[in-house]
Amino acid sequence: MDTFIPPLEYHYDTFTLRAYRPGDGAALQHTVNASYEHLRQWMIWAKPNQSLEESEAICRRFAGQYHLNQGFTLGIWRGDALVGGTGYHLPKQGLEHGNAEIGMWIAAHEAGRGLGTRTLRALLDWGFSEWPWQRLFWRCDTRNLASAHTAQKAGMIREGTFRSDGIHVDGTRRDTHLFARLRTEYTPQPPH
Repeated sequence: MDTFIPPLEYHYDTFTLRAYRPGDGAALQHTVNASYEHLRQWMIWAKPNQSLEESEAICRRFAGQYHLNQGFTLGIWRGDALVGGTGYHLPKQGLEHGNAEIGMWIAAHEAGRGLGTRTLRALLDWGFSEWPWQRLFWRCDTRNLASAHTAQKAGMIREGTFRSDGIHVDGTRRDTHLFARLRTEYTPQPPH
């Protein structure tokens, strides 16, 4: 594959998806800390009282990985307010295989209001138009019904369920649903 220069932002509906930049740490700290109780059930990385220094280091690491084509972590922004996180995460094969996993978290005050489904639609539209993705996939704990519903509403197809393939945040074994969409079968969907 020729050198790929990833696009940095995508405007969709009432929000923008964009790469993290140095200086975004305060926004990340605020949103993660305000949403900790909501996030900790599903997000193993969530911890209480994330410091500004930690948050800024995370944003800078994401920015570096993005520009080196090692992973494409994005913030979901409404103006200067961070309302969630998402991205195209590379499996072990790397960018040249055209596969990426979409991951997502939504701020507590936005949860249950359709932002996750609209964000996933935006990622599919953007991913199959300006990115080299041939296959985009989504995994979720089978107990995370909201996540599975988001994938289905955005038009992803459930391909199967992996039994006891991961560890839940509480340390127990978990089953994981796998959803995917291929470039060849995707038709853009208007924002809802």
